[in-house]
Amino acid sequence: MFLIALVGVGVSVQAQESTPSNPDSLVVVVSTKNAIDTLDKKQLIDIFMGRFKSFPNGDFVTPIDYFAGSPQRKEFYELLVGKSERKINAYWSRLLFSGRATPPEKASSVPDIIQMMREDVNVLAYINASKVTKEMKIVYRFE
Repeated sequence: MFLIALVGVGVSVQAQESTPSNPDSLVVVVSTKNAIDTLDKKQLIDIFMGRFKSFPNGDFVTPIDYFAGSPQRKEFYELLVGKSERKINAYWSRLLFSGRATPPEKASSVPDIIQMMREDVNVLAYINASKVTKEMKIVYRFE
């Protein structure tokens, strides 16, 4: 009897972990075909700020960003590095001028991201939790 109760608790905990607590919160996703299951904040910073061009396992990564002015982009960089979109744009201007890095590719909508993910399993993108599809897996949640 006690063993059955533990199994039930494990199932409910697992269901809670896979269900977004706030459907409007941003999450970072990859294709379900991607080998990566989780990333930490430092790894995300290194990828989205142009320091690394690969996932921790060595596979090439294609980070996707929304166009300037989108609410998701503003929120993402505030959560990720605590910087405004204006400061992020200035950061990329300096890096582009020096030739040291290339900014993430741009998408204008979730359907664009879904299409990019279908074409490239190494796409890494951020979206609202409510927009996650069965083709995506969440690799990071902002707390």
